[in-house]
Amino acid sequence: MEGESYRSYRDVLDEAGRRLLASFGVDAPSPLPASLPAWRPFAEVPAALAELRRRGRKIAILSNVDRDLIASSIPQLGLEPDLVVTAQDCGSYKPAPGHWRVFRERSGADVGGTIHVGASQLHDMRPAAALGWRTVFVDRHGEPLETAPTRVIGDLAPLPDVIDALE
Repeated sequence: MEGESYRSYRDVLDEAGRRLLASFGVDAPSPLPASLPAWRPFAEVPAALAELRRRGRKIAILSNVDRDLIASSIPQLGLEPDLVVTAQDCGSYKPAPGHWRVFRERSGADVGGTIHVGASQLHDMRPAAALGWRTVFVDRHGEPLETAPTRVIGDLAPLPDVIDALE
């Protein structure tokens, strides 16, 4: 659905939930859009982000959700990111290059001084690498690599040291 013409992530979640329920013979509204604000980050994420900030790193979020949905999730992180780019901001979904274009426009950051961290080879690693970004793949599930990330980590706990090593 994200590969089709742009529509709000709330609509994408609603349609995905309806299709999933229908595959089980259930005709009911999707619970997914209302559930997103309750989604919690992985346990190590707030501490890793806090340590990155303590070390003077800027933090941006490039997300395939709507602005109102990410706004409800950010408090769970324990800090306010320096920049947030959503699918709503760029009118497309990753892996399309819109997020990285808007990120560059709004941040002024260059490719050489930025490291893209993500947990999807399709949505993050492949497009970021194709655009020349260094990448850190968060491989929580031991996936076979289909891409060639700059680094691979199992969770975000080692991220501050990995970022330092890449600088």
